[in-house]
Amino acid sequence: MAFLTRLRSFASAVWPWVRIPFWICMGLLFGFVLPYTLVLNKRVQDRFNDLVFAVPTRIYARPLPLAAGTPMNPATLELELTFAGYGNDGRGQVAGTWAKEGGTYNIASRGYAGPDGGELPKRIRVVLGKGQVASVKDAGNGRPLDLTHLDPARIATVYGPQQEERRIVRLADVPPLLLSGLQAVEDRDFKHHIGIDFSAILRASFANLRAGHTVQGGSTLTQQLVRNLFLDRSQNFTRKFNEALMSILIETHYDKSRILEAYVNEVFLGQQGNQAVHGFAAASEFYFGRRMEDLKPQEMALLIGLVKGPSFYDPRRYPDRALVRRNLVLDQFVETGLIPADQAAAVKSTPLGIVTNGQLPHNRFPAFMQLVRAQITSDFDDDTLSNGNLSIFTTLDPAAQLYAEQAITSTAGSLGKRGEAAQAAAVVTEAKTGAVLAMVGSKSPGEQGFNRAMDARRPIGSLMKPLVYLVALANPERWNLGSPVEDSPISMRQPDGSYWTPKNDEGDVHGSVPMIDGLVHSWNLATINLGMSVGIARIKAFLESFGLTDVNPSPSLLIGAEDMSPLQAAQLYQYIAADGHALPLLAVRGVVDNKGQTIKRYEVKTGPGEYQPAVRLVTWAMQQVARTGTAASIGSSGLAYLNAAGKTGTSNDMRDSWFAGFTGDHLALFWMGRDDNKPSGLYGATGSLRAWQELFRKLPTRPLSAAPGDGLEMAWINTSNGHRSEEGCDGARQLPVVAGTLGQDAEGCFWQHVGNLFGSADTSPAPAAPTEPARD
Repeated sequence: MAFLTRLRSFASAVWPWVRIPFWICMGLLFGFVLPYTLVLNKRVQDRFNDLVFAVPTRIYARPLPLAAGTPMNPATLELELTFAGYGNDGRGQVAGTWAKEGGTYNIASRGYAGPDGGELPKRIRVVLGKGQVASVKDAGNGRPLDLTHLDPARIATVYGPQQEERRIVRLADVPPLLLSGLQAVEDRDFKHHIGIDFSAILRASFANLRAGHTVQGGSTLTQQLVRNLFLDRSQNFTRKFNEALMSILIETHYDKSRILEAYVNEVFLGQQGNQAVHGFAAASEFYFGRRMEDLKPQEMALLIGLVKGPSFYDPRRYPDRALVRRNLVLDQFVETGLIPADQAAAVKSTPLGIVTNGQLPHNRFPAFMQLVRAQITSDFDDDTLSNGNLSIFTTLDPAAQLYAEQAITSTAGSLGKRGEAAQAAAVVTEAKTGAVLAMVGSKSPGEQGFNRAMDARRPIGSLMKPLVYLVALANPERWNLGSPVEDSPISMRQPDGSYWTPKNDEGDVHGSVPMIDGLVHSWNLATINLGMSVGIARIKAFLESFGLTDVNPSPSLLIGAEDMSPLQAAQLYQYIAADGHALPLLAVRGVVDNKGQTIKRYEVKTGPGEYQPAVRLVTWAMQQVARTGTAASIGSSGLAYLNAAGKTGTSNDMRDSWFAGFTGDHLALFWMGRDDNKPSGLYGATGSLRAWQELFRKLPTRPLSAAPGDGLEMAWINTSNGHRSEEGCDGARQLPVVAGTLGQDAEGCFWQHVGNLFGSADTSPAPAAPTEPARD
């Protein structure tokens, strides 16, 4: 009791001196600290609970199909592997790696889940030979595989306002050595402290004082997580107070495993441009091109070492620093008993193993991505794409895309000043399905600006002509490739009173010519006279059936006075390449949610096709364009074996250079011209055709059949009237016709000779093919 009495006396004595500070402290506690703590507590909980949902949508290319007989060459296969993040480790045993022995590739695939089901990881052996896949076998049991796929490359990520790359993983999926090593290096008392480790702070302070500079940090993993989630890197009392308080709050609400899982997914580990890399899973792909689960001990050590300073220890910019830091972390692995000393000594001598093409997708193909967005915008809004944790599987073929970009770059470079002034665009599709394999919107690959492939509307010139002939040939009772058309002067009065007097490119005329020659040599006058006979209204309606609007109703339409984008023009040629199937050009295959379930599939079910006999006749005629007509340079460039069908196009005053052509597998359309619409100095044959040839020098593809398509027959035709003729008669040409549309009785040569005696027949010889192809 005496003690309590003395205590009360002491309190009474000092109270007058401390009462003001006491009430000030109480006021601060209840008026500021507690409300401030409650505000921070809500912020911490809201942010922490939302972490799992903050996952952007990822965009993937198409899986690479591998089957015996698939066109393929070593350069393309290696490009595909590299682009998909596979590394050549000389063995091909670990998922995401490959090795080469002569023409044999041992590949350890990673597997994937896609809209078509996907595939499990497997080791395969691929043998290449004679420009194709000779065989595909399971490397484990040696059994042949009819078809397998490599997991698709990630080509882009749809972000919100923060450009952060992350790949969310669960703690159970993280390699144990990575978790243990992280704690050994960054926070050995992680399992025991309350968010702040006072003993670590004291140890760090003593070490820093002894060294005279900062050599050791005292922050816990929880504090580092707070910095990543909430705070900046400034060094002041307010930030340190907030960091400590938030760390304690996180430890109060969440268990250690939840905190560690958040750290593994959120820690900042690198930067590429304005795009940050967060989490060990994303960093694994960025630095090593492999999934985190496949990392080696020395690779885990490097990533853990980067926590201290991703910029300072950047292994691409400062490999020596990174190597020293990695080996120091390996020493700590040994010190804490995580790996034996002999293993650490062995892996210390290994190189860093950093891949040159870091797997940090950053919208590498903006023109193609614009098409993807346009095709999914009605199904998914921006918020869903930015935060929906979706996977969008596209039709993009990385090899076709990169080869198309290279084709434009090399062609423009070879054209001197004309190439410097010109811009370019390209669309590459799968000939039979309409899948868009590549899209280039600029001469400069990756340029984020104006997408000329989708948005530039330019006159298509002679690209229109095959469509005019197609509409005519859809009436086989009247027209066939041997039917005569007039390549003769035209002068038509226009509504304003002036006269339209078109000419052929060379300014010459050829009189009555067979339809095949009018198309092969791209004669304007023959095409206009044919189109006028067919009817402009019919041709206009045919074009409008593909969704084109405001189609030019005047005769100039017949020779390409119609503005289209390269994508729209490719849509028209897709109809021919797909054998008369009007297929929409699709860039998206499907969308998969975060559980691997397909929530949207984009596919087209083809019908029986329309006007297929006419389409096949036009295809055969376009093959002659590539043999002896305006695109004859295809043969001289070493690509004659493709039997390609194609057509050049040049607009007035050489403002636009076009070429569209297809093989058995691929349709590619190129455009070159100037953005200011001034003359480019390029014909279709001297600009875009060259780019097309550059593409197909590299891109593996099947040849187009040289034989006329089903439903056609070869017949000798009298080109003066389009009737069946005997072989050897004047003007007789062997051409494909729709089977059954010509009478079986052939006109004999006797009456032709009788007519010649009396001068009643045109004795002028059929026009010879020009010795130098027209430049259209």
